Amino acid sequence: MDTRANQTGADAGHGINFGEAFRVWLRVACLSFGGPAGQIAVMHRILVEEKNWISEGRFLHALNYCMLLPGPEAQQLATYVGWLMHRTAGGLMAGGLFILPGIIAIMGLSYIYAAFGNVSFVEALFFGLKAAVLTIVLEAVVRVGKRALKNRIMIGLAAIAFVAIFFFAVPFPIIIIAAGVIGYVGARAGRPEFAPAAHGPGGSTAVIDSMLGEAVPEHVRPNTARAIRVGALWLALWLVPVIALLLILGQASVFSQIALFFSKMALVTFGGAYAVLAYVAQQAVEHYHWLKPHEMLDGLGMAETTPGPLIMVLQFVGFMAAYRDPSGLSPMLAATLGGLLATWVTFTPCFLWIFVGAPYIERLRGNTGLAGALSAITAAVVGVILNLSIWFALHTLFRETVPVHAFPFAFDRPVLTSVDVPALLLSIAAATAIFRFKLGMLTVLAGSCAAGVVLRLVGLI
Repeated sequence: MDTRANQTGADAGHGINFGEAFRVWLRVACLSFGGPAGQIAVMHRILVEEKNWISEGRFLHALNYCMLLPGPEAQQLATYVGWLMHRTAGGLMAGGLFILPGIIAIMGLSYIYAAFGNVSFVEALFFGLKAAVLTIVLEAVVRVGKRALKNRIMIGLAAIAFVAIFFFAVPFPIIIIAAGVIGYVGARAGRPEFAPAAHGPGGSTAVIDSMLGEAVPEHVRPNTARAIRVGALWLALWLVPVIALLLILGQASVFSQIALFFSKMALVTFGGAYAVLAYVAQQAVEHYHWLKPHEMLDGLGMAETTPGPLIMVLQFVGFMAAYRDPSGLSPMLAATLGGLLATWVTFTPCFLWIFVGAPYIERLRGNTGLAGALSAITAAVVGVILNLSIWFALHTLFRETVPVHAFPFAFDRPVLTSVDVPALLLSIAAATAIFRFKLGMLTVLAGSCAAGVVLRLVGLI
């Protein structure tokens, strides 16, 4: 066995000890606000520009690889870089720290929400949050659209994806698979429209000499036997708890349902959290009845205001699901276990994809088919995000909606007379702050919360 594979710290060949790396990754984690674009920008500034730990070229290549995977690309990018530097221990440290502040923050906010959600002050805070979240989701449509919709083909894919999911309720995984197949075939046929969109903050393509250099480290080189061992370990960590819950509690248990549902989400979360949240919201609200529409918005607001991936909102969904159906436990204990279970089955596969697949990333370099599939998926995701923003808008700006089921259509229609005027005005103010005055996300969220409290105090909500 190659003893170099177990080395961490300065003797790994780059002079960066584990303690120093821990402090830097903790800093990255605490600054990981602003969704994947902001999180990737923070990592780029610290790891590439400030610390000079990894070259620009390798950073962007790793990002492209992570974007091919289901799950939050920013957290997986942190896991990959940490693993590259300090092997498995480094990957666990970087990826684990990236989500730890969010786990703690979301859990604390969930306790407050469950205990005091009906108190007027807390309701006012979350009323303001919902208005700001609508604008943030809309900004995500614009941001991703500018990057992905570079030609008529990509615009068409985005439009088809929106119509399919909004008007015809086509499942999100089918849209993603179809877009990927179209992109792969188009790229293999040599169509220039399917060339990959550029990634990376600022669009810089300069290569920065890193302490790692451009050579592939020994532990990154593909090894089939090692991949099988690592895969078996992480599959067990992921699926054994799920199987145990099914065998012990049965499929009707809320904990079994949480484990199964979020395990499936871990397999289809391509395109980032915004893309899959429409599907999660639909299932959690309409199928499982774990939450109400406005509670899903409140959870998204929590995730937007805390560090870590936006997909951390799934912890809140699991928390509320078990809180409502504690299965004989105290509601808060059941909720805590439900939230942690949702987090475990959501993020354990992220480490599996990196630890098993990362050694093969060099084989992906220059693969035009995979690049084309990614470009098409990204375009389709724009349409899905637009669907999400409209779904949230309907349930925030209107007090009532009417389901329309006339084959083949299936969508919600707002009752125009039920418009919530304070929510509408607050959403317009949040949009003006972000799009016109370019205020930061946290500033707008804080201002919206304060406005919600003021509206409550004067009796308008």
